[in-house]
Amino acid sequence: MSKLLHLPNINQHLEQKLVAAGIETPEMLREKGSRNVFLRVKMIDSSACFDMLLALEGAVRGILIEDMDEQLKVELKEFMEIFNQ
Repeated sequence: MSKLLHLPNINQHLEQKLVAAGIETPEMLREKGSRNVFLRVKMIDSSACFDMLLALEGAVRGILIEDMDEQLKVELKEFMEIFNQ
């Protein structure tokens, strides 16, 4: 597959979903941003969830989910709430 697996929080399963959504490189993921990429994945996979959004944001920033700032997690949760209305 691609070098997406080299990013934090990205496993083979998520990498496959990203590639299916047209995100094939770490650069593409960073360029599009976690929220936009999440929405692309959600369009093809209705099971996409908050944990996936956290994983994508961590991958964009180069950090593990557990090292993510709590305020950022709150902002992402708010994004999910708006999206799920």
